[in-house]
Amino acid sequence: MKLRKILSEIKTIKTIGNLDLNILELKIDSNSVTKGSMFFCLSGRDFDGHEYVRQVENYGGVCVVTERELDTSLTQIIVEDTRKAMSEIASIFTHHAHKKMKIIGVTGTNGKTTTTHFTTSILTGAGIKCGLIGTLGVFYQNKFIEADLTTPDPIELHKIFLEMYESGVSVVVMEVSAHALELSKVYGIDFEIAVFTNLSQDHLDFFNDMQTYKNAKLKLFTCNKPKYSVINSDDSFGMEILSKCKNAVTFGLDNPADVFALNVVEDIKGSSFLLNLFDCIYDVKINLIGKFNVSNALAAASACALMGVKIDKVVEGLENLKGVSGRLEKVYDQNFSVFVDYAHTPDGLSKTLTTLKRVCKNKLICVFGCGGNRDKGKREIMGKISGEKADFTIITSDNPRFEEPMDIINQIENGILPLKKDYMIVQDRYEAIKYALSKAKKDDLIVICGKGCERFQEVYGIKNLFNDKDTVIELTRRK
Repeated sequence: MKLRKILSEIKTIKTIGNLDLNILELKIDSNSVTKGSMFFCLSGRDFDGHEYVRQVENYGGVCVVTERELDTSLTQIIVEDTRKAMSEIASIFTHHAHKKMKIIGVTGTNGKTTTTHFTTSILTGAGIKCGLIGTLGVFYQNKFIEADLTTPDPIELHKIFLEMYESGVSVVVMEVSAHALELSKVYGIDFEIAVFTNLSQDHLDFFNDMQTYKNAKLKLFTCNKPKYSVINSDDSFGMEILSKCKNAVTFGLDNPADVFALNVVEDIKGSSFLLNLFDCIYDVKINLIGKFNVSNALAAASACALMGVKIDKVVEGLENLKGVSGRLEKVYDQNFSVFVDYAHTPDGLSKTLTTLKRVCKNKLICVFGCGGNRDKGKREIMGKISGEKADFTIITSDNPRFEEPMDIINQIENGILPLKKDYMIVQDRYEAIKYALSKAKKDDLIVICGKGCERFQEVYGIKNLFNDKDTVIELTRRK
């Protein structure tokens, strides 16, 4: 694409050098720069992209987008905010494909993945060609692309939008993380619908405090200017968002809402409830356990109703979703049951254990750890939660990353120690799961939390193949 074409659509502070260039690729990794590349000099806590300009020159790059003038022979596009410029240019480079589709964004601490899968199930069942972008990957028209991030970086995200549009997709359903909002990954995208699920402590290693974290979530509803907003009335921050939104509808279980559920009944096979969708009433039976999953279903139902889907198709889509990989997923059910869940926050762990305790006929065994180089403040809290809500806790390793695994485990243990509850430390995650299975009796219920469907365990920078579900399957086959 011609550089002058790009420059005609963005605001710059200054341009230096040859503007009659043909830009072949957009890059943020200097190691992947090729001939004809435009490179974005991004800055973070531990890196500064401006320092890699010489490498960009050597690899054949022709242009850099920067926030300050550099000593380089390359053409320079100086902008106020490189991240916002990258999102704008990525959109231009893909002919604004996102503007040709309707986009539904879901944000919140917990429930994003399940809500997007419910939404996609409903829309697909209603005959609408959908694309799905989130933690579990990218799905559209029988295609699947693995994802490293919940919300891809703008260059990759807009490529996905273009591929989806060219394949016939008319609606994109996507998870929008707080990091993505803070780093302007979805800057310039006008969402048809923005959905808020809930907010609780998470990612304080990045955001430092809850107010900063809240402000990041709020951007989806204020900066991206959705046509409609769907807000959880049971969440206090949801009500704050509601006061700042136009064309907002609410969903909830406990507080007054436009869309709500009555007579919720849970068992180990799922949840049933009476759905009131804008005063249309329907009995619903979903295959997911837990009131929090009923809440996720209400969020999806609300969004799809705003898209014009009739209530019978909404209900059909909710009931057709068999489950979501790694989200309170039952992976073994014979003499005892085993679930795998992604719960990695205090709120998520509390809700998962509370839900399973209600349907557990005997003892509830919880296996979990906490990730390294992440919010350390939640570790002791989660230890306390598991000690209070599970009958037996096995503290193990999660993704320790560059931290010493036992340091993390000891911090979790500090939360359970004062309770004088039964627990065990088994650092090796494989051995911890093996021990839980060996300890289980008839009608016990084991839940393995923290990693969900992740396929790797990251230890000192090395990603080792490891999956909780596969481990359970392997070990139970030996029994």
